[in-house]
Amino acid sequence: MTYVTRIAGVAGIFVLWVTAAQAQDAVVTKDPALDSLIASNAKVELVKGGFGFAEGPVWVQKGKAGYLLFSDIPANVIFKLTPDGQASVYLERSGYTKPDIWRVGMPFDNGKDQNDPQFSRFFNNGSNGLALDRQGRLVIASFAGRSIDRIEPNGKRTVLADNFEGKKFNGPNDLVVKKNGAIYFTDTFGGLRNGDKDRDLGLPYSAVFMVQNGKVARLTEDIPLTNGLAFSPDEKILYANGSRNMYIRAYDVKADGTLTNSRLLIDMSGDKTPGITDGMKVDTKGNIWTSGPGGVWVISPDGKHLGTIRTPETITNVAFGDADMKTLYMTARPTVYRVRTGVPGI
Repeated sequence: MTYVTRIAGVAGIFVLWVTAAQAQDAVVTKDPALDSLIASNAKVELVKGGFGFAEGPVWVQKGKAGYLLFSDIPANVIFKLTPDGQASVYLERSGYTKPDIWRVGMPFDNGKDQNDPQFSRFFNNGSNGLALDRQGRLVIASFAGRSIDRIEPNGKRTVLADNFEGKKFNGPNDLVVKKNGAIYFTDTFGGLRNGDKDRDLGLPYSAVFMVQNGKVARLTEDIPLTNGLAFSPDEKILYANGSRNMYIRAYDVKADGTLTNSRLLIDMSGDKTPGITDGMKVDTKGNIWTSGPGGVWVISPDGKHLGTIRTPETITNVAFGDADMKTLYMTARPTVYRVRTGVPGI
């Protein structure tokens, strides 16, 4: 395993790689099929550290250049990160936008032991998952804002959905945009200070929803702690992560966009290495790249564990990027990493 040392500095937390440990292999192969997807000697690189809780990465390509956008949840901002490691604030108040921010956001911590001098607590006040629609506009799961929002070309913020049948969402977590413009998203309790016991509880369950043409549909509520979402390349299958319950379910997508044939794709609960099924993406061959125990798991379309990319910290989410879409960017709580792959993402 690669080890990191964090040192508190003026600009935040700086992460230093231990050279001797870095020489160890990051890619653990479980099936020979992994060899065509990522080199066995691929190295995990640090892009930038010092954030609060990085989540929801999405790559934005602008001509020959591009950049990564991601949420820093407790900072309540979306950062722009260029491949050379330059970070800047892209959007302030990305999640909760009202003055009484002290009322919202589930408490969380940076994953350190409470006796560690670097241990800290914070509240999840900001946005979470990010995606681009077919016009290139940024779509946001506002999490503590309890809505799905879109940023227009002029910078105006449009609320696309904030309730189902009159009951407020509690913390939209992740989202994915279908080719026809439909937005699929998960709602959790993470935007509430006291979770499902909060006085402002809206919906009494966690579920997967779809919003299209201003109408919201509930698609499934068979995952108690639903989290990340991704489509197969042909969009005939939707994958949904079971978060801390450590599994992925698959659903067939019907012609009207609703879901059927719910089934367990893979159960990771037997692996007690730190990490959960949080965020995921799919490559052009249909393989799933998801956060999981020990780093990022690569899973075949039929649910076979092909291998793991071991990372210095537990991973919250992933996104393919760079001009060829063959770099996997991985967000951890305070850090963004990347690794080159042999197959592009979608």
